[in-house]
Order: sequence, then structure tokens, then C-alpha cells
Amino acid sequence: MTLGLDLGTSSLKALLVGEDGTPITSVTESLTVERPHFGWSEQNPESWIVACEAALSRLQADYGEALSAVEGIGLSGHMHGATLVGADGSVLRPCILWNDTRSSIEAAALDDDEARRITGNIVFPGFTAPKLDWVRANEPEIFAKIDKVLLPKDYLRLWLTGEAVSEMSDAAGTSWLDTGARDWSDRMLERTHLSRAHMPRLVEGTERSGDLRPELAERFGMMRGVVIAGGAGDNAASACGVGLSEPRTGFLSLGTSGVLFTPSAGYEPAPETAIHTFCHALPGLWHQMGVTLSAAGSIEWLSQILKEKPGDLTGALGETIGEPGRVTFLPYLAGERTPHNNAAIRGVFAGLDAATGREALTQAVLEGVAFSMRDCLEAGAEASRPHQLIAVGAGARSAYWLELMATVLGVEIVLPEAGDFGAALGAARLGACAATGADPKTIMTTPPVAKRFAPRDELRQAYDESYGRYRALYPMVSAL
Repeated sequence: MTLGLDLGTSSLKALLVGEDGTPITSVTESLTVERPHFGWSEQNPESWIVACEAALSRLQADYGEALSAVEGIGLSGHMHGATLVGADGSVLRPCILWNDTRSSIEAAALDDDEARRITGNIVFPGFTAPKLDWVRANEPEIFAKIDKVLLPKDYLRLWLTGEAVSEMSDAAGTSWLDTGARDWSDRMLERTHLSRAHMPRLVEGTERSGDLRPELAERFGMMRGVVIAGGAGDNAASACGVGLSEPRTGFLSLGTSGVLFTPSAGYEPAPETAIHTFCHALPGLWHQMGVTLSAAGSIEWLSQILKEKPGDLTGALGETIGEPGRVTFLPYLAGERTPHNNAAIRGVFAGLDAATGREALTQAVLEGVAFSMRDCLEAGAEASRPHQLIAVGAGARSAYWLELMATVLGVEIVLPEAGDFGAALGAARLGACAATGADPKTIMTTPPVAKRFAPRDELRQAYDESYGRYRALYPMVSAL
């Protein structure tokens, strides 16, 4: 038995997985995000512990026998968060989250040829290092007390094991990792007035990072010596959940943000494209990842404005696409990562007229997100371009959107059969590797396919032209 703990922005999920790799049950505990100022996004790390305690208590009450048989635990979590811990183990301030843009000035100052050469990436405002520079400039009394800087899931690990440890996939999103060497960069730490002493120890995602503390094992009816795996950042964990361990494969995640993830056997950074090049959670692998910050989040936004459920909005369009709409939408509701690296850019509708209704607006939003994902695809290396993408996330419930994505991207998209193939399963699989020493390729299997979506070749030219109009809007909007 294994357990996957996935610390998301809005909830913590605990997934029990049987010896055959099949999920048994899961529980979810909600979390809240605080936004005290414009562009800020924070969370209380203690709420992660409370949520984990509640999730384990629920599993103990309803699945105590299964929980007592767990041998390995894997961790997954939202990336880039700055969790600042003092020498006594206390949290010094709320965690600054991945979608917090306050450190755009500090990120611009850190982002230069040296940083890109070492980390393989642009220094984005959402990454961890510029957040620490912001704390040093604006909260110096807190900066002076820092003993350890931990990523969100690694603070949860500290509670579970008593050890400060991180792993390669999550650490690659800090701007402190020498991504090619898979080690902390002393130079990047020096540039943010930190040292290795402030960093957690590094392991691979499949390796043991520590054992569950005996008092927690006793409290939740678990065996002693449960192994805690290194785990993964949320997207690398999702890749493990759908079995992506080979180049030329990939997944398309349509969650709040949109992600196009492709593994690579070698280190192939391309920071000038604003695509992320990170370590995979599996040893010896890296991955490229294009990110758009408002994917399903754009539909959620429209649903709040129109006061209609997202599924009802997309359902009104049917299950198959036609010609592209006349309205164009730029989905930059929270700035944009790939390919623009622009925290200040904001969204826009173009082409509205008196006849524009909710269906036209919904179609425009779905097309705008699809075009933003094409931006991510075009930014990636041609050699690692996937021949197929596995669709995950809430947005994958829309057959219309998946057919649209396949047509715009020119890549077959497959939808897995109903089941739990997300980050929590990936975390549990990493837990199994750490506990048993099994070859990751025997555990990271791909799920059965429920449906395939092929590009609509007869519509490709029309969508190519619409994509061209979408691309032409950005320079005009960015100049405002």
C-alpha cells in the first residue's frame, strides 16, 4: 500500500493506492488563499498541516486497515512558494505563492545571462528566489531570522519526518538550482544573499527522504518506518500519474492554469522562449513545460460574470467544433508566462459587436486558451515535440475543448478512462519506488484510453488564420 499527498493551492488530497497500483480511496480538505494587496497571493503553511491531519484522520476512521498497511508516502505540491522557517522551526510569515507577482522588479534584476545559463530558465516573478529578494528589501527583520527556505510540500515533509529535504523537480523552479547539474547553485544563492545552509538537502523524486515520525505513525495507526519519497512538484507528479517517462510524450493540463509538459532525455534549456526547463522527478530525465496562467481559470472567470456554471457554458457549444469565432480573447487574466514573461499584461476581448452573446464569448475564451497553449507548443524544442498528449484537469471534461485543442495544436489528444491519474497518484507511485526500490518504468504506466481526439484537418487553415489574429493582438495590448 502507498499514500499520495498532493498539496494543491485550493485543497490537500490524500490518495490511498493498493499493491497493484489501483487507487482505493481519496479524501480532500479545502484550503484558502489570502490576497491582502493587488498582485499578492499568500497561504498560511499551518493550514497545510491542519488539512493533512484532517485527511489522515478521515482515512484512519474509514480505511484504518488499509492505512496501517502503507509502506511508502509520496508528496506533491504547488511549486515556487516561499515558506520561511526560523531556527526554532516556526513559520516567519505567510507563504508567498506561485501566482504572486509582487517581486516582478526583483525578478527582472536577477534575470540575466548568468542566471539563465545556470538555471536554464528565465527568472520569473512567480519563482522563489526573487520573492526572497523582495522579503530582504521590504521585511528585513524577517529575512534576518530565516533558517530554512522550503517549498510548500517540503514544509509538509518537515512535519512528517522532521527533516528539511527537497527534490529536483520542485527545486528547479526556485532559480537557485543548477538544473543541468541537479544541485544547488552557490552563485545564485549568493546573488540573493543566501547560502546552502538555508536550503534543504536534495534527493531524487524516487529516493527516500526520511521516515514518518514515530509519534505520527502511532497517532494515525500506521506502521513504524514508513518511507517518505522525495516526491515531485505538481506537474512532474502529474506526469508520473499518467506514466510519462519517455521523450516525445506529453500531457496537456487544463486546470486553473494550463500546462503543456514534455519529458526529455537530455538537458535542453531554451530560456529565450520563456518555456520552463526543469528536472523531472525521475532520475536522469528533464522536462520542458509551457505554462499559461489562466486556462480553466478563464472559463471560471466568465462563469462568474455570466452567473452560469462552466460546464453549462461549454456544454452549450456541443461536442464538436466548427469554424473559429469572430471574437478573439487574450487569456491574460493574471499576466502570462510562456512565451511572453509579462506579469503586467492583462486580458482582452476583441471583435465584439451588438450580436455577441454568451456562446460567442465562451467560444472565444476556449479558443484563446487553445491559442495560448499553441504558443507553449511552438516555444518548445522541435526534437521533443510530442506525437500525442494526454489530457488532464477539469477542462478535459469538455469534448469540444479537447477537439479544439487537437486541431489548434495539430497533435492527437487522448482522454484517459475515468479514474484518478493526477498528481496524488504520481506522488503515490514515487512513494512506491522509494519504499520498494522498484524500477520507475515498471510503476509509471500509462492509463487506458477512453477517447481519442484527432486534429480536424479541414479546419486547420481557418484556425491557423485565427491564431495569427490572436498573435497580432499581443503587441498592441502590451503597448497600452
